[in-house]
Amino acid sequence: MQMNGPGSTRKMVLAGAALAAVGAALLGYGSYRGLFVAPPEHYMGEVQRIMYVHVPTAWNALLTLTFAFGLAAASLFTRRAVVDALLEAAIEVGVLLAFLLCVQGSLWAKPTWGVWWDWDPRLTTVAVMLLAFVGVLGLRALVDDPARRATWSAVATIVAFADVPIVYFSVRWWNSLHQLQSTPKTVDPAMVLPLRVNAFGMLAVASSLILLRGALALRRQSRELALPPRPSMAPARPHPLGGEA
Repeated sequence: MQMNGPGSTRKMVLAGAALAAVGAALLGYGSYRGLFVAPPEHYMGEVQRIMYVHVPTAWNALLTLTFAFGLAAASLFTRRAVVDALLEAAIEVGVLLAFLLCVQGSLWAKPTWGVWWDWDPRLTTVAVMLLAFVGVLGLRALVDDPARRATWSAVATIVAFADVPIVYFSVRWWNSLHQLQSTPKTVDPAMVLPLRVNAFGMLAVASSLILLRGALALRRQSRELALPPRPSMAPARPHPLGGEA
């Protein structure tokens, strides 16, 4: 694996901190607009306001895992440690967003559908997606060698990504309790602004987490690659001319 200089981690940390500040500001403004300015939905009333975090979470979960897919492909071709570090971070952030998506969906489902969870196509495919990428993280934890870990987890990420487009199209391919994807044409204009602001705010926060977590992973990899190889546990073979081979 090709390592980068220490300046890479510093740049990642600085960029991550800047994006975190931008994301926090956008989320604060968007949430204010969603909670206090946008009107309540005609049928669901105030419960609908969870949409302003739920929908951006869904968008960014799929986007982050798509980014992880791109990093996995790049990792196989470049063998660069920084790409593998960002891949690890993107999967972790994607798993976090997918978990929050399930929690938020359950909180919204109970007052609207009458149940916390229903195994309809959208919810089922999201659960499969979450478990698949948790499995990728589990695989990374089991492999000690950095080069082998990068290769195996990149391949596993590409396989797990197959469920991401299925999640997106599930409400169109099968009958589902979940509504179809909304567009500005199907949403009240007063609701579009907080949705978009929170979407970009969450994108900035997710990007900052990927950079900050990636910097930590890159530092860990540099320590791993600097360690001397583990001594072989095989018994020494006698040398034909005497002594040990």
